[in-house]
Amino acid sequence: MRATHVVHPWNRRVAAITTVTVFIAMSVIVGFAITSTSLGPSTSVTLPTLTGNQPAQYPVGTPDKAEISGMGLPSPNAMPGYTMTYSTTFSGDSVPAGWIVYHGQPLDDPGAQFGTAHVVVRGGMLRLNAWRDPRYKNRWVTGGVCHCAMPRTYSAYFVRSRVTGGGASEVQLLWPQANTWPPEVDFNETGGRINSTSSTVHFGPTNQIDQRELRINMVRWHTWGVIWTPKSIKYVVDGVVWASVTTASEIPNIAMTLRLQQQTWCFQGRLCPTAPVSMLVKWVAEYQAT
Repeated sequence: MRATHVVHPWNRRVAAITTVTVFIAMSVIVGFAITSTSLGPSTSVTLPTLTGNQPAQYPVGTPDKAEISGMGLPSPNAMPGYTMTYSTTFSGDSVPAGWIVYHGQPLDDPGAQFGTAHVVVRGGMLRLNAWRDPRYKNRWVTGGVCHCAMPRTYSAYFVRSRVTGGGASEVQLLWPQANTWPPEVDFNETGGRINSTSSTVHFGPTNQIDQRELRINMVRWHTWGVIWTPKSIKYVVDGVVWASVTTASEIPNIAMTLRLQQQTWCFQGRLCPTAPVSMLVKWVAEYQAT
C-alpha cells in the first residue's frame, strides 16, 4: 500500500453537493509510503510495514460471521475518550430519519446527474447505484445522501463500505452545514479507481488542497474513518491511521455533516463506467469526544 501527499491550490469549484464514493479493499494493510509536496521541494517518508496482526487503534467493527461485510457495528465504547452519538445499519426499505437523498446536477460537472431512484436501502444495506438512466437521456446517473440532521464541529466518523466495480467515483466526506465552501474533508474518494483512493482537505479562500493517495484494493469491505479534532485530521482504514493533517490553517473549525456520494465524470474525459456499478454501505458510526 502506498500513499502520496500533495498540497496545492485548486481552481475548480466543486459541486454545492460534492461527490463521495467508496471503493473497498484489502482487510490487511501491507505497508505504504507518503510523498509530501507543499508548493516547494518534496520529501518522502516511508512508513513502517503494517500486517494483519497490527492492532487496530480505532473502531473497525464487531466480528460477525453472519454479517455480509464480516463486521457489525462497533460498540459504543470502542473508541476511548469518545462516546458513540449515532449509528445506523440501514435496516428497512428507505434511508433513516435525518438523511437526505440527492437529486439534480452537481455544479462542478453539468454532465453528471444525481437521481433519487439511484439510492436504495435493501437487505440491511445502503446502495448507491450508477447506471444509464433513460429518464435522463440515457446518461450515467448516480446516487448520494447527506446525514444533514446531525452537524458537528469536531467528531469521528466510521463507514463500512465497498464498491462493486470501477468507473464511478465514490466519495465519503464532510461538508459545511452552512453550505459555504471551502472547507471540505474528503476522507475516501476513488476517482473511479478500484486499486486506490485519496483523502483531501479543501481549505482557504482560494481553495487550496492537501491531498493524500493510498494504494489499496477497493472492491473488498473496509472500515473507513476520519477523526477530526482542533489539532488534527486523521485518516483511518480498518482501524489504522494511514495519514494525518496537523497544519492548523488546514483544519476546519465550523459545523459539518457527513455525506456519501457517487459521481461520474464521463463528460470531462475521466474514468467512466462501462457497466452498472454500486457503492455499498453496511453501517455508519459517529463518535464525539467526551
